[in-house]
Amino acid sequence: MSNANGEMGPVQRLHETSSSRQGGDFQDNVLEKLARLEAKVDVIFGNGQPGRMKFAEDRLVALERNDLRRTVYDRLITAGITFAISGLIAWHDHLGLK
Repeated sequence: MSNANGEMGPVQRLHETSSSRQGGDFQDNVLEKLARLEAKVDVIFGNGQPGRMKFAEDRLVALERNDLRRTVYDRLITAGITFAISGLIAWHDHLGLK
């Protein structure tokens, strides 16, 4: 297992140096699990493709900005409707509404 540049990761180097020693069932199991974990982390974070995470972060920022803008618009519209209803209630006698 190598990274995008074809180099071995630290887990593989450690596994190669420890495989020459004896008494390593536990150590081999730990190194195998560590290698699997490293592979999963590479898959999650793009394995040398930082643009994928940047793209996801940019989309999240855009969604948050749209959500904030929508909240502000909703509050302005609600305030306008509330003001209009309050005005109608206050002026209903003067406007001839019953």
